[in-house]
Amino acid sequence: MARWREFLPQVPAYALARNGVGREHGAVSRLSGAIRFGVLTPEELVGEAVRAHGFVRVEKWVQELCWRDYWQSWLRVRPGVWTAWRRRVRRLEMVGDAGMLARAEAVAAGRSGVAVMDGFARELRETGYLHNHARMWWAAFWVHAEQLPWELGAAFFFRELRDADPASNTLSWRWVAGLQTPGKHYLARRRNLEQWCAPELIADDAGLERLEGESAAGVAEDAVKDLERVALPDDLTAWDGDAGRMGIWMHPDDCCLERSPLAGAKPVAVAACFPVPCGEMYGLSALRVAAVRTVLDDGLGRAAEHFGCGVERLEAEEVAGALREWAVRERLDVVAAMRPATGPVADALPAIGRELEAAGVRLRFLQRPWKAALQGYATAGFFPFWKRASGWLAGGAAGLLTEC
Repeated sequence: MARWREFLPQVPAYALARNGVGREHGAVSRLSGAIRFGVLTPEELVGEAVRAHGFVRVEKWVQELCWRDYWQSWLRVRPGVWTAWRRRVRRLEMVGDAGMLARAEAVAAGRSGVAVMDGFARELRETGYLHNHARMWWAAFWVHAEQLPWELGAAFFFRELRDADPASNTLSWRWVAGLQTPGKHYLARRRNLEQWCAPELIADDAGLERLEGESAAGVAEDAVKDLERVALPDDLTAWDGDAGRMGIWMHPDDCCLERSPLAGAKPVAVAACFPVPCGEMYGLSALRVAAVRTVLDDGLGRAAEHFGCGVERLEAEEVAGALREWAVRERLDVVAAMRPATGPVADALPAIGRELEAAGVRLRFLQRPWKAALQGYATAGFFPFWKRASGWLAGGAAGLLTEC
């Protein structure tokens, strides 16, 4: 919140300053971690920015903020892209060429020989953060200059970024590689870095010549089945007072229950669960794991204050069994949760549903009206989405723009 109050007066300048990459990242909000986990919600931030400056002056910042919702909406109806990425990563790690894997490890460790890219790799590992422009450059360098599999690069980012979002990370890497928008790919050019990097970042120009003439590497086309669309469940956007003893499951995709459709519910207990093997499965860095635990504890603290009930964070080998034990212990009739986005949390839903059903507990999901509305606009590419979404936002977004 302190960072948001500091950045709010700067939002109108974002459009011109956002591409500059330096050491302090003062031209961007640096709120991506809070937004990714729902500690702060887009409807709060957009609402305050629009009230303070008017929509036109902050449109670029709002547009960039809405990319996350667009990516999540796109992946939610095509979850096969997520599962295919995970499958390809496992296969590459198990049977990939040894030389390729060694080179991938060296580049990720900051030993590529291109000084500026190695600096970005070290910054990512040491801080769990990279400026968005640096992420694009580094991904393009990995795919097109190093000609390494995009799937392994996306896995590296997913392990290290404290704000790693399954949709934004996976689909942005696909876009850089030329898969997300067929025929279009992104290249890291020396002149682009020289224009936007602070001088101290490129004072060592070792290897920069490698960014002057690289061409896109061949990237295999998606299998048609990966892009097949699925039907979406019809989630509630307001709690309907489902009868019986009710508990809320809070997960890392939405840690702001007190500003959600569940805000008026009367739970007897709230639980969050961090499955320990999840960190091991994805090789998550210590910073990444600590970030998840921090936001869960923060969200539980706010939930305790808001709902006035007992809260607990469950550390477990697997989330489904832990939630079942919690629901039985609390004598729950129904467990409610915000609908998770496609990714690790959603992957656990079939097992969670089976466990709770076996215990005689109903599982109900809700969707934020903000997400439901933007999801309805995400039927094609981003710019058709933005044409419709921006009109809705400029008109007040049907009263959904709230205050922090």
